[in-house]
Amino acid sequence: MKSQDIIKSMTDLKRRSEEVALLLKQLSHPQRLLILCSLVEGEKSVSEIEKGCGASQSSVSQFLKGMRLEGLVGARREGKQVFYKIQDDRVLSLMKSLYKTFCA
Repeated sequence: MKSQDIIKSMTDLKRRSEEVALLLKQLSHPQRLLILCSLVEGEKSVSEIEKGCGASQSSVSQFLKGMRLEGLVGARREGKQVFYKIQDDRVLSLMKSLYKTFCA
């Protein structure tokens, strides 16, 4: 491998490691992990997420809003209800792995 290729490879690796570190930082709160874990199976309403997490509506809504702004989850409205799902495929894959390792 040429030295230019090694430098490019290391630059790519550094950039990717920074992306992964940011993503892991976004996931590093227990309530966020609970919410995302409840969404591993698919789309759910806010009330379904609340029940699954045992948290208040306002708390769940705050976390969901932040995760939506960060692009981790997506939302759609149906009448008065809002439904959320994991929007980022990397997050979905990671959450499935975490669920399998720690929860199954």
